[in-house]
Amino acid sequence: MKKVINTPYLMLALVGICVAFYDAYQLYNGQALWCPPPINGCNEVANSPYARIFSLPVGYYGVVYYLYMFGLAALLAFDPFSHELRFAALAYTALGVCFSIYFMYLQIAFIHAFCIYCLVSAVTTLLLFIAALSHFRATSAPTR
Repeated sequence: MKKVINTPYLMLALVGICVAFYDAYQLYNGQALWCPPPINGCNEVANSPYARIFSLPVGYYGVVYYLYMFGLAALLAFDPFSHELRFAALAYTALGVCFSIYFMYLQIAFIHAFCIYCLVSAVTTLLLFIAALSHFRATSAPTR
């Protein structure tokens, strides 16, 4: 049996939860997001017409996504060789990367402002995908 490479799923999912929760909490309470210089377009992005899907802020979906990823990571910690869990981690992180690319495109092409929380979320999602891909490869059956 191959040794399983430990992946930082749980820590990355926690980072994502924190970032998405802060964004969602501030928007829910009608408060402005704190934006550190030099990236100070958080509120422009959050108030843009692209920041809502089905009338809900994107941050709400981020909280659900990262909570799901945290749960999936916890299940993988108990059963790292489960084909279904490994595939789910790979598929959902790939979907997350696609959404992150789309949201970055919107910020560049249409909003003309950048949100630090969106950037942190995109990097976190990309790292989750890399961790899922590494874990999937490390736990795959050897080919002969």
